[in-house]
Amino acid sequence: MIKTIVSTELPVDEQFRIRKNVIHHGREGLRFCVVTGTHGDELEGQMVCYELARIMGEHSEQLTGTLEIYPALNPLGIDTIQRGIPNFDLDMNRIFPGDPQGTMAEQTAHAIIEDIKGADMVIDIHSSNLYLRETPQVRVNVQDAEWLVPFAEHLGTDFVWVHDAATVLEATLAHSLNSTGTPCLVVEMGVGQRINHKMCRRLVGGILHLMRHMGMWRGEVPADIQQPIVCKGDRVTFLNAETSGVFLTELKCGITVTKGQTIGHIVDPLRGRVLSTVTSPVDGYLFTIRAYPIVYEGSLMARIFNNVQ
Repeated sequence: MIKTIVSTELPVDEQFRIRKNVIHHGREGLRFCVVTGTHGDELEGQMVCYELARIMGEHSEQLTGTLEIYPALNPLGIDTIQRGIPNFDLDMNRIFPGDPQGTMAEQTAHAIIEDIKGADMVIDIHSSNLYLRETPQVRVNVQDAEWLVPFAEHLGTDFVWVHDAATVLEATLAHSLNSTGTPCLVVEMGVGQRINHKMCRRLVGGILHLMRHMGMWRGEVPADIQQPIVCKGDRVTFLNAETSGVFLTELKCGITVTKGQTIGHIVDPLRGRVLSTVTSPVDGYLFTIRAYPIVYEGSLMARIFNNVQ
């Protein structure tokens, strides 16, 4: 059943709408929400929503409870390939929990929170931006780690990062929901404006696995759900560019690297010179790497979890 949770008139004979697909079967009970499209340039969640809706349409008898799918919390951003809300110059994931008496964007954020809160689980799906490629991971606020990490371990991602940085700050959807007692896991994967089919299918399998763990799904789940690496505390090393130039690398994220290993080179295409070599300062797990090759001094090149005690 398709339901509209927000409907607002736009200036010139158009309408702004946010909709969800509510799929229910069996006894009244648990409610599981999958939300994405908060940033218009993050598209991995579109395939995840499609696959979940398709699977539920074909095997709804295996569902016990309610699955709610929200493909586009920022539909104008997706339509125009913009990260924020067009014409408002706003990052939607910085205005939650919103304000029922505020601007259109604040009213929208408030309506979203009111519609989702009370769910038994929320998966908030994000991609990376255009500049970085991320291995599939769950990000959890350190304050909520004891509560949320056991759920995150059932999603089959490569990595669970427990931290208190920007993606779990106040004014995000996840923080606002967790503050109300509604459990919300933030998933980050891939790169902006692209869809990695393999990553999306892995996450779909992980979501079904978590739903089975919660007693909501009796259908098939992947047999090879892996235990993620859980990074707790300040054990992530950030690699930043020492000079401006073009970054060249053969590596992909999601691999183990050793101290002193070459991650890539920053080169000068005019003179054919290597300006600097990016090397790993630690033994660890490479979970973020630069995707966009043009870099400036200080640009983030990689993130490595130092998993050596």
